[in-house]
Amino acid sequence: MKVEEIRKKSGEELQKELLALKEELFKLRFQHATNQLENPLRLSAVRRDIARVKTIMREQELKANK
Repeated sequence: MKVEEIRKKSGEELQKELLALKEELFKLRFQHATNQLENPLRLSAVRRDIARVKTIMREQELKANK
């Protein structure tokens, strides 16, 4: 997911995206634990996407407080 795509989303959409990414990460961790994960690099990609979403949410929060 690109940063430009994330910045275009509203706060509510970011919350939904964050929830979806956390659910995906949970499922990937479960698959990894049971040795059913096909692409282990997806774990780190999802974690990075979560960090990107949280960063943009924080930037928007700081911008709103100014």
